[in-house]
Amino acid sequence: MAADRTTAPIHRPGLAGAIHRGLDSDVFHSFKQSKVTMLAGAVTALYFLAALLAPWIAPHDPYDLANISLMDSFLPPMWMDGGDARFPLGTDDQGRGILSTIIYGARASLLVGFAAVLLAAAIGVTLGLIAGYLGGTVDAVIMRVAEVQLSFPAILIALLIDGVARGVLGGDAEGNLAFAVIIVSIGLSFWVQYARTVRGSCLVEKHKEYVQAARVIGVHPGLIVVRHVLPNVLGPVLVIATISLALAIITEATLSFLGVGVPPTQPSLGTMIRVGNDFLFSGEWWITLFPGAALAVLVLAVNLLGDWLRDALNPKLR
Repeated sequence: MAADRTTAPIHRPGLAGAIHRGLDSDVFHSFKQSKVTMLAGAVTALYFLAALLAPWIAPHDPYDLANISLMDSFLPPMWMDGGDARFPLGTDDQGRGILSTIIYGARASLLVGFAAVLLAAAIGVTLGLIAGYLGGTVDAVIMRVAEVQLSFPAILIALLIDGVARGVLGGDAEGNLAFAVIIVSIGLSFWVQYARTVRGSCLVEKHKEYVQAARVIGVHPGLIVVRHVLPNVLGPVLVIATISLALAIITEATLSFLGVGVPPTQPSLGTMIRVGNDFLFSGEWWITLFPGAALAVLVLAVNLLGDWLRDALNPKLR
């Protein structure tokens, strides 16, 4: 009996047990084996922490007009002649510190990216499950719509939806609803990948024995899809969501660079790059360079995490 007690697995209840199982999983072991992935995870976590703690860690509030002075505009980084230690990375045309604006801009970019990915995943997973489980005409209609949308670049779909929304809402789209408009625009342009992937997985799962058994005992099709099919198709969805986060951030930055993204009073990284581009050839290179580098590092880190997650969740590579 003593030997059985020493070899039996320890089952920890609640959150502690979930954390213990996660640390013992193959996925976490794969994460620890890759130094590049660990670095990407650390960089991504740093961005998220900076975005969450922006009001407390940013040297200045770039949206507080009482603390902004045009006399501080176009200051170079502090290590250059004419630099000011109050603004380590210099200032923009309005006298806002580049470092503070990057921190707040990353906050806006991550907010839009996350919300757009959640919206796209909700739409795509729902339509994919419906198409895969019901099949027939419903499947054909959903997939034909998806194929038509795939024939256009995502940025054009987002521009179209954004333009229609702004035309309908008028001036409201420039105010409080601007974030909602850009989130919906990006979300509706990214749902297709989720739908196609979930549909393919659902077509496989619905013919397995556990689904057939649930049908035989009279379980409602909706419950079968939610309780049995959905949990088995979430692995690929998680990978797509991770990669789509980087694409959503890039799309938001592109729309903001074109002047149809988040409102100017709440600039994102794309807005900062657009503003700096107007002064790039006059010598104020830091207004564009530092936000552009911050955007590139963030997207690269998220993409590396997505590539690792895709390999870690692939049973053929274990």
